[in-house]
Amino acid sequence: MPHPTSPSLPEVHRSLNVPAHRGFWGKMIAFAGPGYLVAVGYMDPGNWATDLAGGSKYNYTLLSVILLSSIMAMFLQYLSLKLGIATGKDLAQTCRQHYGPRAAVPLWLAAEIGIAACDLAEVVGAAIALNLLFHLPLLVGVLITTLDVLLLLLLQQKGFRYIEAIVITLIATIAACFGLEILFSKPEILPILKGFLPTPSIVTDPSMLFIAMGIIGATVMPHNLYLHSSIVQTRRYPLDTVGKREAIRFATLDSNIALSIALLINAAILILAASTFYRAGRTDIAEIQEAYKLLTPMLGVGAASTLFAVALLAAGQNSTLTGTLAGQIVMEGFIHVRITPWMRRLITRLLAVIPAILVITLVGDSATTKLLLISQVILSMQLSFAVVPLVQFTGTKEIMGEFVNAHWIRFIGWGVATLIASLNLWLIIVQFHSGF
Repeated sequence: MPHPTSPSLPEVHRSLNVPAHRGFWGKMIAFAGPGYLVAVGYMDPGNWATDLAGGSKYNYTLLSVILLSSIMAMFLQYLSLKLGIATGKDLAQTCRQHYGPRAAVPLWLAAEIGIAACDLAEVVGAAIALNLLFHLPLLVGVLITTLDVLLLLLLQQKGFRYIEAIVITLIATIAACFGLEILFSKPEILPILKGFLPTPSIVTDPSMLFIAMGIIGATVMPHNLYLHSSIVQTRRYPLDTVGKREAIRFATLDSNIALSIALLINAAILILAASTFYRAGRTDIAEIQEAYKLLTPMLGVGAASTLFAVALLAAGQNSTLTGTLAGQIVMEGFIHVRITPWMRRLITRLLAVIPAILVITLVGDSATTKLLLISQVILSMQLSFAVVPLVQFTGTKEIMGEFVNAHWIRFIGWGVATLIASLNLWLIIVQFHSGF
């Protein structure tokens, strides 16, 4: 059991040096990494299901939701990294310190539900990719995904930079695959630009709202707020005011660049679905497997389907790495329980594998896309439990000291928190009347 005052992720805390004599670009490289680990969660298989459904059914309309959620994500991740650097504590530790142990337990449970929902999306996504590429049954693919615990343990032993390097390589693979897919699909530029402008139908159409909330849930991820506030502390920067300000500046650049790449990848998935399926009148395409089968014949490019599946496998594997770290952070921070990484990974993965096996066994392979969509809406429901404390803490001078949020940042922060809570409430009301 960790000591209440022990640092977050003690085995890698302040383990990476930031050279004081380096110029702007040298420091940029030294701080680059945590933002990409966070960005991984913004392009996981759960995003694919929501983006494919949104693009094939509603053309480019929901691009505005991807843009809005990405901007919210950049803002919230900025608050998260700022909290970690300014206080030396992650969000989970700060919640326990200021709310007390009784409040920490339900907040921990909410965070664990979010991590399990995210892991469920990764398990299903990776299993689908293995099925498409190697024709493995989905159940076999689900079981294979439990073995990635060995990969994580190997990387953790080698050092945090190895984890960051693997993540960045996989992100580059996903980006390259979708760059080619966009070239193949030849989308129209003006309708895309129009799609980035929001329309009232997004909140008035129940099925569109469901997908929109899924996109927000898949993009602004609750466990990433806990994760980012911890992993920014892997850098060994000076702990004085000047050092912390510089760390916040470079960590924000790292985060915003990484999340901009995630925004482009998410938009590319939706644009591919709209320009390929919606344009051909196939507004019923919501399943990843169906999209895979149709891409090559509809685009007339032999590699189109394979690139799609390779990118999906990379996305599933990438998200695996960050889920375990986030689980370790919330468990240690909220309830002061520390278990070995392999045990933590196994517990997290079993919480995802068991429902996936049950659903696939009882309902069949056709339920996997619905499972992905529901997992993203569950994530969206957990958001407020992380967002409200984050906005509150970063706006409190007693906690942040001279790094406390300016009045205008506090105003935006509470606006984002209110918007997320309101959309969730509206979604519950709509779904209660219309059903899933």
